[in-house]
Amino acid sequence: MTGQKGSQTLLIDADDTLWENNIYFERAIAKFISFLNHHEFTPAQVREVLNDVERECIVKHGYGLESFARALVDTFEKLAVDPITPKLHSKILRFAHDIAGHPVEILAGVPETLVHLAQQHRLMLVTKGDLLEQAGKIERSGLKKYFLSIEIVAEKNEATYRAIAAKYELDADSTWMVGNSPKSDINPAIAAGLHAAFVPHGNTWILEHEELVHARPPQRLLVVDQFAELRKYF
Repeated sequence: MTGQKGSQTLLIDADDTLWENNIYFERAIAKFISFLNHHEFTPAQVREVLNDVERECIVKHGYGLESFARALVDTFEKLAVDPITPKLHSKILRFAHDIAGHPVEILAGVPETLVHLAQQHRLMLVTKGDLLEQAGKIERSGLKKYFLSIEIVAEKNEATYRAIAAKYELDADSTWMVGNSPKSDINPAIAAGLHAAFVPHGNTWILEHEELVHARPPQRLLVVDQFAELRKYF
């Protein structure tokens, strides 16, 4: 940060930090709820059921489109009166699989900010999810060149950040996790002894919502309105 000597190591999240991601899932969910057209459950109640089913699918199948597709099918089976037919099954799967066709939409200010940060600091991309899906988005984004290394992990928790810090021999005093998710980016990084920079996104996935923890000195928690603001601090 400004006033500190030497460069910093910035671990940077990808989905909804560098590019749009959750908005496509939200649109798919809206289509699914409309298609289900439940006569007893409100859309909000259907969404609550889906959230619970998604949590179960993540435990069993991890993150990614296939897990999301399973969650939609399982939710339909829980709530629909009639049994699911092969035709219905294919229709529901399309809600999820259509997401794969979206181009990678880079968020405002990201490329020029990465150029600025990479001039002085060590940038590492740390993202969670399906290996092939995340690797594909990274390649299509055109942002890979700014990062010295890339870590695609199954989950982001305290143990993950400690393992990454040990693998790359990172100094906690000069290492920051940058991301939009309190649950996956900020709180576990703070728990692992790192600094963190929170870049909120208006459409952060509901399962990533969590109250931000307080960083106790000498740890630091930086909160900015948008990614481009990082240029003021690093």
